[in-house]
Amino acid sequence: MESNSIIVSRLTKKFSFSAKNASSGWIKNLFFPEKKEIVAVNDISFSVKHGERIAFIGPNGAGKSTTIKMLTGILFPTSGMVTILGLDPTKDRKKLAYQIGTVFGQRSQLLPNLPLTDSLEFFGVMYDMSDEEIQKRIRELTELFDLGSYISQPVRKLSLGQRMRAEVAASLMHKPKIILLDEPTIGLDVVAKKSLRDLLLKINREEQTTIFLTSHDVGDIESLCDRTIIINHGIVIKDLPTQDLAKTFVYEKYIDLVAQNNFEVFPKLPNGIRYSLQEKNKVTVVVDVNQISVQDSLKILLSLFEVEDVNVYSADLETVIRHIYETDSIGN
Repeated sequence: MESNSIIVSRLTKKFSFSAKNASSGWIKNLFFPEKKEIVAVNDISFSVKHGERIAFIGPNGAGKSTTIKMLTGILFPTSGMVTILGLDPTKDRKKLAYQIGTVFGQRSQLLPNLPLTDSLEFFGVMYDMSDEEIQKRIRELTELFDLGSYISQPVRKLSLGQRMRAEVAASLMHKPKIILLDEPTIGLDVVAKKSLRDLLLKINREEQTTIFLTSHDVGDIESLCDRTIIINHGIVIKDLPTQDLAKTFVYEKYIDLVAQNNFEVFPKLPNGIRYSLQEKNKVTVVVDVNQISVQDSLKILLSLFEVEDVNVYSADLETVIRHIYETDSIGN
């Protein structure tokens, strides 16, 4: 049996359009229009093993949505190859639909005016499940997702947190081997986010469902994904274990200095130390440990400031990802 759920090899997608006159906004020549081309996805390759939990992230316009549309067969690639569970999405889109589930945080797939049970039954029928299979799966999902208290309510009356649990449950009705999640926790409060993440981890653990996630929420990435692929300008720029992301910026340490009273002045700092935050009661500096050690930095800082407390820590994941985006943008 193939060990990979997803194989992407040298995948490229280009879009061409007719160029317009900059001043008038009209196409220059209607009969022989000048064509311009945008490379949305540029020669990317990666694979995803069965049961893996992958974050596929990047800034807006990086090529994430285009890639996902090619994975699901909505868009055809300009060149390259995609194989999902041994199927070619360009030729086997209908077969593939029976093997994958999708959840879009900003677009509902449920029937808003009908009870949740009707949506689940509808999905069961759509995937050619028997009545017995449908009722059995609804019972499984009701218990797994704790839907019992609101499964008979119209979907439009559910809270956002309840609706997102229901969305994920509906996408799993046919026991897909892969679930693609696009911003699944958007708009949810902290408690609802944790609840949904715990459920997804449970599904991954108990049903070995491969999770392919796109999200701007760093909490989703840290909590759900053991591997992160970062795409920018249509190119994969990082592909590594999520826990190793922060290690790409281990040369930076952050130091918080809390004032004993108030900081009156902010003196010039030596090479290797720069200000990140300057407030009357708190200063944060970034130390490049390739230029100066944390110990020497602390000696200098304590000679410059009268402090009540000091805190030394590494960059969080959100800062690391932002650094990666910015560095890649500069490089391009």
